[in-house]
Amino acid sequence: MKYEFLPHTDIEVSKICLGTMTWGNQNTESEGHEQMDFAVDKGVNFFDTAELYPIPAHPDRKSVTEKVIGSWFKKNGNRDKIVLASKIVGKAPFTKFIRATGFARESIIDAVEGSLRRLQTDYIDLYQLHWPERNTNYFGKRGYQHSADDHWKDNIHQVLETLRDLIREGKIRQVGISNENPWGTMRYLEESKVHVSLPRMITIQNPYSLLNRLFEIGSSEISMREDIKLLAYSPLGFGALTGKYLGDRLPENSRLSLFPNYNRYIKGNSVLATQRYYELARANDLTLTQMALAFVNTRPFLTSTIIGATNLKQLEENIGSIDIELSPEILDAIEAIHNDIPNPAP
Repeated sequence: MKYEFLPHTDIEVSKICLGTMTWGNQNTESEGHEQMDFAVDKGVNFFDTAELYPIPAHPDRKSVTEKVIGSWFKKNGNRDKIVLASKIVGKAPFTKFIRATGFARESIIDAVEGSLRRLQTDYIDLYQLHWPERNTNYFGKRGYQHSADDHWKDNIHQVLETLRDLIREGKIRQVGISNENPWGTMRYLEESKVHVSLPRMITIQNPYSLLNRLFEIGSSEISMREDIKLLAYSPLGFGALTGKYLGDRLPENSRLSLFPNYNRYIKGNSVLATQRYYELARANDLTLTQMALAFVNTRPFLTSTIIGATNLKQLEENIGSIDIELSPEILDAIEAIHNDIPNPAP
C-alpha cells in the first residue's frame, strides 16, 4: 500500500480509501465486516462513510452503514488504527427523513452526535459537508444555472464556527467538503484565511474518473495552489469502467440493474469512451478496472481514491490497482481518447 498525509495534517492515510455506501443494502453487516477485515489486511487504513448511507437513501435503511462500521469497531477494538471520514447531508427532497434544516448550527451538532453514536466512537477524523446547501451544479449537472428562486444566504462563517467548536470539543479532528465547485471551495478557504480561528477545509470529495474529469476544470488548480486535495469517488463510474455493461449487458444484481436511475455512466458517448478505454487496457494486458483506477491514482491533486465493492473479488482487484504503473504511452493514449470524448458523464 502507498500512503499520503491529509493536507496540513500529520494524519497518514492509504491512497486507497474503502468506500462503504453499499453496506446495509447491497451488502449485509457480515459482508461489510469481511470487507473491512480484508482491506485492513491489505494496508488500507482509511474508511469513508456518511449518515446518508447506504445508497439509495431510504427511511427503512437510515444511516445503517455507520452502524455496520460501529459494530466492527466494537468487535475488533481497533478504532485507533483507522482514519475515519463521515458526512452530513445537505438540503434535498430525498433527505427530509434525516433532516431538512441544512447546515444550521443545531443540524451539524445533531448530525455529528448521531454519527458518533452509530459509529461507536468518540471522534471522527475527517468530517465533510456532503453537498452544498445552495443551488449549484453537482450530482450529474454539467453546468451552473442561476435561479432567482435560490434564497440561500451565505452562512459559511457560521458553518465553520460550528465545526470549530466541535473540533475544540474533540468530536471531529479535521473538516472537508464534497460535491463542491470552485466558487464554494474558494469561499470556504478565504473565510478561514480571513478569520484565522476558523478551521480550514483540507479535502474535497468529488467524482473523478476516465469518464468524468471535470475536477480538472478549475478545481485542480485550486487543489494544487491551495493544497486542498481530492478524495476521488466513483473512480469506476458506478461500475461502468469495469466494462461489465458493454454490449448492452446488464448483469443480474449489478448496481445499475438494481438502481437504473444511476445510468449516466452508460449513456451515449460514455459507452463509446468506455469501449475505447476497454480496448486500450486489453492491448496492454490490463483489465479496464486496473487501468481506470491506476489512472486516478496517478493524479497530482489526489490524496486518496475511494473504491467500493460488493464482493471480495472486486475489492481485491480494486485495492490491487495501487501496484499498477501506467507507462507514458498508456497515459498518452488515455489523453487521446479524452480529447476525442471529453467528460461524457458529468
